[in-house]
Amino acid sequence: METVIVSLNERIDAFNAPTLRGVFDNLLAEGHQDFIVDLRAVTFLDSAGMAALVTLLKRARSKGGDVGLTWPTLEVSQRILKLTKFDRVFTIKDGVDDFAPANTKAVTFPE
Repeated sequence: METVIVSLNERIDAFNAPTLRGVFDNLLAEGHQDFIVDLRAVTFLDSAGMAALVTLLKRARSKGGDVGLTWPTLEVSQRILKLTKFDRVFTIKDGVDDFAPANTKAVTFPE
């Protein structure tokens, strides 16, 4: 099965995190288990958005998969991930290509 690259844009917060969780649920239901979540275009990430990422990680790992993240471009968003120790739980790299996925499917949120 292919690695799904989910590119997130702008704000990931309490308003759109439930929809994002639904996107993740659908991808998992399709049988996907390996994900790269591209955070480079994220300008704001709150606890609801972070919870969606942690839930995806737990569910992917329970299926034998994993979730990698890319560092957000904005330093304030990077700081949130560091303060919450996300860099100890997730593999976080500068860009999608740094993961070198062989077979991929692309998803953008919000569309």
